[in-house]
Amino acid sequence: MSRLRFLPIALLLAASTRAQFFAPLDQWRTAVLSGNASTLGALYTQSPAPEIVGPDKRPIPLSDEISFWSSWKSQGLTDISAQVVQQSDQSPDLHVVVLQLTLTTKQGGQAHKQYIAMAQTWYRQNGQWHLVGSQHSAATRLRQPLEDKVIYPPGIDAHQEIADILRTAAATHKRVLLVFGGNWCFDCHVLDEAFHSPEIAPTLSKSFLVAHIDIGQMDKNLDVAKKYQVPVEDGVPAIAVLDSDGKLLYSQQQHQFSSARSMAPEDILAFLNKWKLSSSAQSHTAAK
Repeated sequence: MSRLRFLPIALLLAASTRAQFFAPLDQWRTAVLSGNASTLGALYTQSPAPEIVGPDKRPIPLSDEISFWSSWKSQGLTDISAQVVQQSDQSPDLHVVVLQLTLTTKQGGQAHKQYIAMAQTWYRQNGQWHLVGSQHSAATRLRQPLEDKVIYPPGIDAHQEIADILRTAAATHKRVLLVFGGNWCFDCHVLDEAFHSPEIAPTLSKSFLVAHIDIGQMDKNLDVAKKYQVPVEDGVPAIAVLDSDGKLLYSQQQHQFSSARSMAPEDILAFLNKWKLSSSAQSHTAAK
């Protein structure tokens, strides 16, 4: 269970953003794809020395940064795309960009996507743009959220919400996922992002309905958690699976989803496929 955290460098961003494509970013992306450490290193400033922050939020030397990015080629990197989340000019010669990177690697004939959240600060010297600051998260198999969404709306009566969703589940022949957590929980946002991903959303929407049960600051809906045997004090997000008649089929007792950031799409899909109604059971239920 962890507090929601975003890249601190993102706080540098001004209210206005620049929509046009920032060409130096593509130069950096091409250098990472090539795995050429010299080409990559040339994109960073020499004076002033660049400020580099690693995944553990601690400063690291430029050599470690270059090694991290240039090593992806040997890990089977075939593509890297950059989704610009936000960007701004701090001055005519200082540009900040926040990114969600998608790295595609292929080993043994199988392709996997990994995600890295990143913030870069570019500085223009003598007409040339160079990186003067950089910070990135660890690589994960699930996308990391970069915006503060409200996935647990305040003021919702959880008992009524569950009653309503069970009626819909009965009518649509689906099962129900109760996802306990809070808006402050980073892994709750990671899981919600995964639920909306192209890999997972089709399976989820076909077989399940989702109810987000807000536990507040460990002071809300604890009776609901107890009813469905979910030990939220051990970490969230935590999940219970209900049949459409309200029968409890599964309650999370370990820490599977409370460490959502370390999961892979296939982990979540395996869980959903295990607890969804089989095609024959769904047809039987629909025929009643």
